[in-house]
Amino acid sequence: MDLILTGYRLERDASSSIDHRLGFTETSRTALVVYVVAPDEAERDSLDRLIRCEGWQPKTFASAEEFLVHPLVAVPSCLLLDVALPGLSGLELQKRAAVERPYIPTIFLSAKGDIPTAVEAMKAGAVEFLTKPFRDKELLTAIREALERSRFVLAKQAQKQTLQRSYASLSRRERQVMALVSSGLLNKQVGGELGISEITVKAHRGQVMQKMHANSFADLIKMATKLGVYRMKELPRPRRNDSATALTGVLLDSYCAGIVEAP
Repeated sequence: MDLILTGYRLERDASSSIDHRLGFTETSRTALVVYVVAPDEAERDSLDRLIRCEGWQPKTFASAEEFLVHPLVAVPSCLLLDVALPGLSGLELQKRAAVERPYIPTIFLSAKGDIPTAVEAMKAGAVEFLTKPFRDKELLTAIREALERSRFVLAKQAQKQTLQRSYASLSRRERQVMALVSSGLLNKQVGGELGISEITVKAHRGQVMQKMHANSFADLIKMATKLGVYRMKELPRPRRNDSATALTGVLLDSYCAGIVEAP
């Protein structure tokens, strides 16, 4: 009996309905890449044919080292990884890939039902751990799940990059206002912190909403949370005087600059 340890799997009945739900059109399917790292050439060729039959792009490698030097494109993809590899092991490659290529989920293929290895792989985030021989249907189900994970991660990365670009378009004062209103201060309180009028705060707040493409203040709070702007509430709040106002501005500038420069 095959040993199949299931991690992150959703049951599906038909590949066509799955691809439609994931947004994979017949054209976009060709952009989906399945990397195969296995030392046995016959196994690589067999997996290559199976992957092509599904309309995906296979890329095969005989070792972890070959895979790591291959230039990759940020498209939905996954990695079929043999546990026993020459040189860098499958588990070691999984750890490297999780750091360097977090959008590429791993599916392990093993010649034996090694429970400790399977548990370690699943704890490290593997989608599946399949013991040979396995059925094509089992592998294809795992690949579809891995591609869905990859697509989700890439979408989240793109969303974050868009958010950071919007934030970078804010002026110095707008970033200060966003940081303070996101930490729960009222317009009047923000004006007191920055030494400006409440009307001016409202004007800056309106610009922030527009540039951040926020449909509501609740949206802006969510954006601030994703960017880490909400942490401004942890900054010290000195007593109000000219030097204190200047200090608040310096603290805000320093913190907001860090957000823009973050990867």
